[in-house]
Amino acid sequence: MALILSGLFVLLPLELGFLIYHKRKKGVSSLKGIISYTKTLKNWQYFVYTLVIIVMSGIAFKVFGFTSDLFMPLLRQIPAEMQLDMGLSDEYLKSRLIITYALFLILIVIVLPIVEELYFRGYLLPRMPSKLKAWTELIHSGLFALYHTWTPGLFIARAIGILPLVYMVKRKKNIYIGIMAHCLINSIDFIVGLVFILNM
Repeated sequence: MALILSGLFVLLPLELGFLIYHKRKKGVSSLKGIISYTKTLKNWQYFVYTLVIIVMSGIAFKVFGFTSDLFMPLLRQIPAEMQLDMGLSDEYLKSRLIITYALFLILIVIVLPIVEELYFRGYLLPRMPSKLKAWTELIHSGLFALYHTWTPGLFIARAIGILPLVYMVKRKKNIYIGIMAHCLINSIDFIVGLVFILNM
């Protein structure tokens, strides 16, 4: 619930507010005036590219998952109550978990990934300095991983795991495949939580 509330009251106002501010500053009628990578693709391409992103990201997360062990000395210094807890414990009432995961579905699976993609891939990525050249995607992925401060142990795995999404969005100049992939990837935690709640 803490993660959901921080997304609602911090992430959403800051990122969406930033985009709206620049939309007004530029004097355009919609966010499309400041968001890049909105090239139209064929219907089948949305499905294929989204699937490719999910599979490649899944493989990268699996292969580089061991890197979280590198952060164990750091994580031991963080009090247990400050570490991310997805609430999947019998100590919570089932009714509270249902409310939490209903909000999780709305915000963490749908709303926040859309806003993150609009900001990170639609606004920030196209504006990164051209002198970075081949390093652009890796640096952008690193920034996105650093931004996930609530899971420091996943920094390396996330930075590499998000690379397929960043690369595909940039090459195809289409943030919609990034949005679809991001929402579907975030839905995995929701499905795990739903299965847990149903088996309580």
